[in-house]
Amino acid sequence: MKNLKLIKTAATLLSLFIFTNMSLAQAVKIDIGPKINGIAPRFDVTNNQGRQVSIRDLSGEKGLIVLFFRSADWCPFCKQHLIEFNAQAENLKNLGYGLAAVSYDNSEVLKTFSEKHNMSYPLLSDIDAKTMINYDILNTQYNKGTEHYGIPHPGVIIINKQGNITHKHFFEGYKKRVKFAELYQDLKTLSL
Repeated sequence: MKNLKLIKTAATLLSLFIFTNMSLAQAVKIDIGPKINGIAPRFDVTNNQGRQVSIRDLSGEKGLIVLFFRSADWCPFCKQHLIEFNAQAENLKNLGYGLAAVSYDNSEVLKTFSEKHNMSYPLLSDIDAKTMINYDILNTQYNKGTEHYGIPHPGVIIINKQGNITHKHFFEGYKKRVKFAELYQDLKTLSL
């Protein structure tokens, strides 16, 4: 009887170990984009009114949190992530950060999504992929001239008031994303 219990316990632990390792494997961070503590590359983006905006224009007293995403038009993971970012927007702004999200989508697509979901931060267009290239996060799976050229590897970069990268979060694949409630708690702890 004891041996049967030990075997069941061992099987349960093995299953848990395999599941945990699979989950961790799915959440593998990738080291792309600008270096931590390096100067943030230039933004080459436009807002919903077609006006060019800069990091300085968007920053709060502590800096800027930038969400890079694939599309507010066709990517369901991105749409959900934008909405999750919006749910934490007030908390993140209260910590002193400006917020923005950048995609290769045109301004009209971004404006439509923003209005439909009452976004409280700007969705910015990087039509020619200049910013994605500057940040070294361009998804090279798509060649120039193809329909999806210009999409980034989705992720989050935090730029401090001095213009330096303080955090970056990119994961392997496109399904795993930053949890903004956790990011808020981490930044809140750093502020104390």
